Amino acid sequence: MMKYKICVSGAAKTDCCSDCALELSREVGKEIVKQGGVVITGATTGIPYWAAKGAKEENGISIGFSPAASEREHINVYKLPIDYFDVIVYTGFNYSGRNLLLTRASDGIIFICGRMGTLNEFTIAFEDQKPIGVLEGTGGIADDLKKIVNDAKKRGRIHSKIVFDTNPQRLVEKLILLIKKEKVVKI
Repeated sequence: MMKYKICVSGAAKTDCCSDCALELSREVGKEIVKQGGVVITGATTGIPYWAAKGAKEENGISIGFSPAASEREHINVYKLPIDYFDVIVYTGFNYSGRNLLLTRASDGIIFICGRMGTLNEFTIAFEDQKPIGVLEGTGGIADDLKKIVNDAKKRGRIHSKIVFDTNPQRLVEKLILLIKKEKVVKI
C-alpha cells in the first residue's frame, strides 16, 4: 500500500533551536508513521535525525537523501549518520542539489527550527506549491516563516497550502489533509 511521503526539514546544527525542538521533531516522526506516512529527511544530524529516530520507534520507514555520492563519502567526508534510516539515497549533489531532490520527492514538507539550508528547502517547496507544515515555537527559521509568507503575499506571491501549528499531531493531520487534496491516487 502506498504511503504519504513527508519530508522533515530542519537544522542539522541545533544551536539556534528551542530546547524542545529535538523532542518535538521525534514526535513529528512518530506522528507521520502513526498517520500513514513515511519519513523523508536530508539524512543528516539534528532535527532530521530525530525525526528519523521517531519514525523508527514507531516501526515506520525512514528514507534519507544524502548530499554525498557514496556511503563512504556520507560517513567520512560529510560526517553524517546512517542509523535510523532504512534507505539512504546518495545523490552526489552536495546540499543544494540534494535539497531540490529531497523536496520534489516528497508529498509534503514539515519545517522545524532550521537555518539557511532549511530556508533553501522552504523556498523550493514554496515555489513548487508543495503542501507545507511549519512547527511553530521551535526556533530558527521556522519561527520566521509566517512573516516570510505574509511578506510574500503582500508582494503577490500566494501559496495557499501552508499550515502552522505548535502541536506535532495536529500539524501532521493538517498537512495530510492538504496532501490528500493533491493526490491523484487516493491513499
